[in-house]
Formats: sequence, C-alpha cells, structure tokens
Amino acid sequence: INAEYGDQKPMATGSIKVGDTIPSVDLAAWDYTEDKPTKVNTTEFFKGKKVVLFSIPGAFTPLCTATHCPSFVKLAQKIKEKKVDLIAMTAVNDIFVLKAFEDFQHSKGHITMLGDGSAAFAKALGLELDLVGAGLGIRGKRYAMILDNLVVTYLGVDEGNYEKSSGEAVLAQL
Repeated sequence: INAEYGDQKPMATGSIKVGDTIPSVDLAAWDYTEDKPTKVNTTEFFKGKKVVLFSIPGAFTPLCTATHCPSFVKLAQKIKEKKVDLIAMTAVNDIFVLKAFEDFQHSKGHITMLGDGSAAFAKALGLELDLVGAGLGIRGKRYAMILDNLVVTYLGVDEGNYEKSSGEAVLAQL
C-alpha cells in the first residue's frame, strides 16, 4: 500500500529481473533539433550503452516532483562519472507533460525524458501499477534500473517510498 496513492492492485505476476534483456518498445522523446516529439525504440536507443533508467508513477505528483526526480538531477554528474552514457526517466505520461516536467525540474542535459503514454513499456516490463481507484489510471511502478547493453544489472522497485530507486541508491550500485 502506497500512502501517496492509496490502495493499489497488483498487476503482473512476472516482472523483469536482473540478467534479463529489456523489451523492445517504442516510447516518445523530445527532439530538440526539430522542437517536436519523436519516437524512440528502447532496443535501438539503449543498445551498446550503460544506462540508468528510472520510472516515476507520474510527472507532477508529490514524491516524484519533490524528491525522486530531483535525486537524479542532483547526482547526474556523479552518476555519469561512473561511465554511464545515459540517464533516462520514464513515466506513463505523454511527452508534452514530460517536457513541461523537464523544464520544471531543470533536468535538460541531465536526464532524457521518455513518455510511455499508454503504459506499453511498463506492462512489457511487468512493472505496471493499477491506480484506477485513485483516479490515476494504469501507471508504471517507481523503480530504477541499470542497463549494460540492454541487460538489467540492477533493479530497485519501491512500494510507497523511493529507497531502492533513488539517485543515491543507483549511485551506490555503480
């Protein structure tokens, strides 16, 4: 049970784990050259890279806005010093909301925002979260993972806090 969102219904029985390869799913990103949304495929985007990927249940929600995302903004340089090529954040929001969230967080250049508007990536990972009862629909769980050429080397999934998925927790795993 998550105090921030109330009762949650469990969704998937099998979720991604350390040693698994992430699924190939199309997400939305912001193309700064063209100043418009663009489609990116997780396999193509993350292949050959060391990636820190974290997920928030929703942009502009209390814990995500005040603490979780800022932990990665604050530690972005230290994380990248550990030979990380990319820090990315995903949420079940459209890319326009995530672009506004990026502006609000002052995270441009530190974190790449990836919109999972219909929760396809969250579902493919087995990390979706049913918040229909709270009026928020299907979301992604709060998690962080480290990927090395598409393979999960660390996965921290949180229920109601952000201890395993914080920037500090990820930095400690690098």
